[in-house]
Amino acid sequence: MAKKQFKAESKRMLDLMINSIYTHKEIFLRELISNASDALDKRHFQSLTDSSAALASGEEYAIKLTADKTERKLTVEDNGCGMTKEELEENLGTIAHSGTRAFKAENELADDLSVIGQFGVGFYASFMVSKKVVVTSRAIGSDTAYRWESEGEDGYTIKETEKDSIGTEIELYIKDTSEEENYDNYLESYEISRIVKKYSDYIRYPILMDMEHSKKKEGTEDEYETVIETETLNSRIPIWKKAKADVQEGEYENFYQDKFYDYQEPAAVITTNVEGLVSYQALLFIPSHAPFDYYTKEYEKGLQLYANGVMIMDKCAELLPDYFSFVKGVVDSPDLSLNISREILQHDRQLKTIAKNIENKISSELKKMMDTDREKYETIYQAFGIQLKYGAYASWGANKDKLKDFLLFHSLKEDKLISLHEYVEAMPEAQEHLYYASGESVARIKAMPQTETVLDKGYDILCMTDDVDEFVVKILMTYEEKPFQSISDSKLSTETEEEKKETEQKAEENKDMLTAMKEALTDKVSDVRLSHRLKSHAVCLASEGELSLEMERVLNTMPNSEKVKAQRILEINDNHPVFAALQKIYGADKDKLNEYAMVLYNQALLLEGLPIEDPAAFADSVSRLMADASK
Repeated sequence: MAKKQFKAESKRMLDLMINSIYTHKEIFLRELISNASDALDKRHFQSLTDSSAALASGEEYAIKLTADKTERKLTVEDNGCGMTKEELEENLGTIAHSGTRAFKAENELADDLSVIGQFGVGFYASFMVSKKVVVTSRAIGSDTAYRWESEGEDGYTIKETEKDSIGTEIELYIKDTSEEENYDNYLESYEISRIVKKYSDYIRYPILMDMEHSKKKEGTEDEYETVIETETLNSRIPIWKKAKADVQEGEYENFYQDKFYDYQEPAAVITTNVEGLVSYQALLFIPSHAPFDYYTKEYEKGLQLYANGVMIMDKCAELLPDYFSFVKGVVDSPDLSLNISREILQHDRQLKTIAKNIENKISSELKKMMDTDREKYETIYQAFGIQLKYGAYASWGANKDKLKDFLLFHSLKEDKLISLHEYVEAMPEAQEHLYYASGESVARIKAMPQTETVLDKGYDILCMTDDVDEFVVKILMTYEEKPFQSISDSKLSTETEEEKKETEQKAEENKDMLTAMKEALTDKVSDVRLSHRLKSHAVCLASEGELSLEMERVLNTMPNSEKVKAQRILEINDNHPVFAALQKIYGADKDKLNEYAMVLYNQALLLEGLPIEDPAAFADSVSRLMADASK
């Protein structure tokens, strides 16, 4: 029999489709099962008005898979509507033709029919794993069956044949295994079962397969035999399609742990069902802890994307913004096509609408959690707060207004995590700034000399302990029209006008001594000043300009970055006994003053949590000054 050629430039299109649309070859089985599901849907629909389409007594709609290793053949069989010779020619002879789409167009009542396959594009995925494909089909109302056969781009043949029942049988003659691909896997029952569970677990018709099991022989204690049992491979009903009231306690949590391989229950479960111009259902989970690879380049964000219960993509990154990349879950929409690539998804308007809605849903749930279940929110924040901070800072703060109210920082005054709004709400009327301090830990910040006078004024201090914190503050600039102010900034002043004048007068009186100390620390600091903001400590380091001491530390730890240095100011407490000692030394021994200046500078470094440049020299200086004091 002469072969017929594919239409629509099939040779080129077939090659292009197989090699570019589908990344994973295993997707072929998803496509064939989806087509079979469509055929079952159409037969069921026709049976409502056509008795010839009805199933025989005792028969049930089903999809049957059979693997034959001897013949290297995988069979996918359904008892759906079947196809006539013309339909075989039209559906399988033209690349990208959709028999499903045509059926819906011709039947107004079929608008509510859920059909998920696309005859044409999906069917040809078979040739990714097969050297030959044979389709035997008998249509409703016909006693004659037809056999369609093809080895790929060279064309196909159609001839009359026999088939006992209505439906379609697709025989895939699997390719030989090569170094690039282990095609033997597609004949193994465990691998077929895995593919079905991964992509087609929620097809509403049973997907049946004979499975081998080893069982103990009846009447024996240690003898086993191999038995073959027909099993249903798919669970059939997606949990996200169940009414919330029908979901049993712990069912969501069990689904999450099984589906996303987490040993802990999720911190939060979010469900949503949207109907409209774009319809979809989503079941989302916020983990209670960060995956081990979350903050690495290897981590892949994304939600599982389904079309009517058939998985299109395991991790659809386009559904989540980076700052919510910790969210896991599934999205199922009847408005998306199965035959869609990642490149197409990136420009899909429906998907963009779904993604925007999901982002808003996650935001509203997090906000609600902050207000009604603070303990749960703080659990989530401890795991993923850094990601939210990076989200606020990224792209020059493009999303800062979306995220600023989700940020928490440790309050030095309250000794707990608080939001920026809570900080502002508790501010004394006279307070004009949001004060913060940067350091490696809350304990380190608490020990900073600058905290004392700020706390004494009744002002709270936000502890910035993550590397990204100060960058976030710089990008936010203000919150509720209140500017941020670092307690290490040389511009910080909590002094009264009277205290300022007193400090300025003392600075003028000791101008020469301060200048001498500055010269002794020429390559260390840009200035030495008196400060009235210190209480029990003798000195502290402050910074001047846009680059803070903390930002200097963070930037200098980055690989392959140019070293930067903040403009440092050494501030001296003019009410501390050390200041009186400096005045006395300056009049008697200027060389010793230089050594005191270096010791005080190193002391300030330690208080700030910064490394001393020459620990040995510092130790020698302290020992020498102690020895001199004992004389």
